[in-house]
Amino acid sequence: MPLLLQGALVTVEITAMSVGCGFFIGLLVSLANLSKFSLVRLLAKCYVDIIRGTPLLVQIFLIYFALPMITGQRIDPFIAAVTACSINSGAYVSEIFRAGIQSIDKGQMEAGRSLGLTWGGQTMRYIIMPQAFKAIIPPLGNEFIAMLKDSSLVSVIGFEELTRRGQLIIAKTYASFEIWGTVAVIYLIMTVTISQLVGYLERKYSIK
Repeated sequence: MPLLLQGALVTVEITAMSVGCGFFIGLLVSLANLSKFSLVRLLAKCYVDIIRGTPLLVQIFLIYFALPMITGQRIDPFIAAVTACSINSGAYVSEIFRAGIQSIDKGQMEAGRSLGLTWGGQTMRYIIMPQAFKAIIPPLGNEFIAMLKDSSLVSVIGFEELTRRGQLIIAKTYASFEIWGTVAVIYLIMTVTISQLVGYLERKYSIK
């Protein structure tokens, strides 16, 4: 159990870092998707379509196995895991942000601009984003939960998060049912806890 709990902490760490980086990537990409410049919108759309259209497992392989063949430098499993998960999360978070921003009435933007505020630096920052953030709390929470479970895929590159710890323990004890059952329960506890936290934030910041 101590080994599995250590793996669970690593899983939470990877998930938090990945979704945190994905949050900023997604914000920038969502703003690029709403840009008035067609080339910027095209690049943002290509990023989202490519990442969402390919499996996370393949993305992990590309970064950990294929990228070192190009750069000639070995990538640390932790760096590869966080990078792949961050890039993947960023594509989904960008769509969450885009939907949240577009859900705000256009009159809000027009009101800000009529007051002399700039589009991105002021109107988007002080008027649109605070309202959009309230709307994206539930889907952002779902993305965190999805990434928490998908982070188990980094076990394929030998990184010792919860799933990999379970595999290593089973290799020594052959207690497959007990270990995988415990791993499943730990994942369930983590996802339910996050769901409860998201529900609390949703109620606290609910749009009246």
